[in-house]
Amino acid sequence: MMPVTVRDLRNRSAEVLGQVAQGESLVVTKKGEPVAVVSPLPRKRLSAEELIARRRNLPKVSYETMRSDLDEILDPGL
Repeated sequence: MMPVTVRDLRNRSAEVLGQVAQGESLVVTKKGEPVAVVSPLPRKRLSAEELIARRRNLPKVSYETMRSDLDEILDPGL
């Protein structure tokens, strides 16, 4: 966990909370001593129905096109 001072939390709150929103947990320190932990909230778990609905909206993938694209950037022998 990355430390952040009370002063930095006050002066750069938007930036610090942005880090938390990206999944990073921070230890808030005051005079060099840890006083609090700021952590992201647990993410909502999606139901099976929501996952299926999201998959329906994904574009169709052609195996041949994907293989061709990969062969252009990777060693075809892989």
